[in-house]
Amino acid sequence: MIDPRSVVRVAAVGDLHCTKNSQGQFQALFAAAAGQADVMVLCGDLTDHGLPEEAGVLVREMAGLAKLPRIAVLGNHDYESGREADVRRILVEAGVVVLDGDAVEMQGIGFAGAKGFAGGFGRATLGAWGEAAVKAFVQEAIDEAMKLESALARLRATRRIAVLHYAPIRATVENEPVEIFPFLGCSRLEDPLNRYPVTAVVHGHAHNGSPEGRTSGGIPVYNVSLPLLRKMAPDRPSFRILEIPAGSEAVPVVSDPMPPEP
Repeated sequence: MIDPRSVVRVAAVGDLHCTKNSQGQFQALFAAAAGQADVMVLCGDLTDHGLPEEAGVLVREMAGLAKLPRIAVLGNHDYESGREADVRRILVEAGVVVLDGDAVEMQGIGFAGAKGFAGGFGRATLGAWGEAAVKAFVQEAIDEAMKLESALARLRATRRIAVLHYAPIRATVENEPVEIFPFLGCSRLEDPLNRYPVTAVVHGHAHNGSPEGRTSGGIPVYNVSLPLLRKMAPDRPSFRILEIPAGSEAVPVVSDPMPPEP
C-alpha cells in the first residue's frame, strides 16, 4: 500500500490499437511501466476494431502489469464492431478497472473516467439545432460530459485525475488538421473539470496533436496518445509519468516527452 502522504507515479498512455497480430508488441512498454509507476492508466482505443480477440491479445500483453493497479476508459475504436461490452468484460476479468462515468480510488488518488465525445471547441462547438441527426450528435456529447461530471462529483480524494479518450480542450489537438478538430474532442468536457477541479487530465485520440495544455481554469491536460509519444521521443518508453505529490494543492511533475538536446 502506498503511503497517502507520498508521491504516486502514474503511467498514462492511449491509442494502443491492439490487433489480433500484436502479440509481443507491447510487452516491453508495459514492463517499463511496471518498473517506473505505481498505477497504469489507459486512455482508450485499446483495440483497433473493438474485437474481443484483440482485447484478449492486449490482456496477455499486460501480464507484466499484474501487480500494478490498471485503470482504463474505452475509445471510439473499441466501439467499432459493436462488441464494446465484450471488450470491457475481457479487460475487467483481467483485473482492469474500466471507467464509464465511474470513479475509483487507488493508491490514494481518485480517478474519474469517461470516453468523452466530439463536437468542437469554444465558439465552434456544435449546437443542438436543426436536423434530428445533429441534435442526437450533440446529445451524445452532453451525455458524455454528464458522465464525467457525475464521476468527478463522487470523488473525495484530495488528489484526483480525470481520464478521457477525447480531448476536453483545443490546445492538445493543435498540429492536427484544423478540419478534424471537431471530431477530436469537445469543450463540453471542459465544463465539469472546471466545476470539479482535478490535479490533472489525461486523454488520447489526437495522434498528431500537442502533448499538453491547460483548461480555462488552469488544470493541466496531457495528450498521451501512443503515436504522439513515439514521434516526440522515439528512444524512450512510450508513456507519460505523472508524479502526483501529496496535498490538496498538488501539482504533478510530468516526464518530459521530448528527447534531450544533443
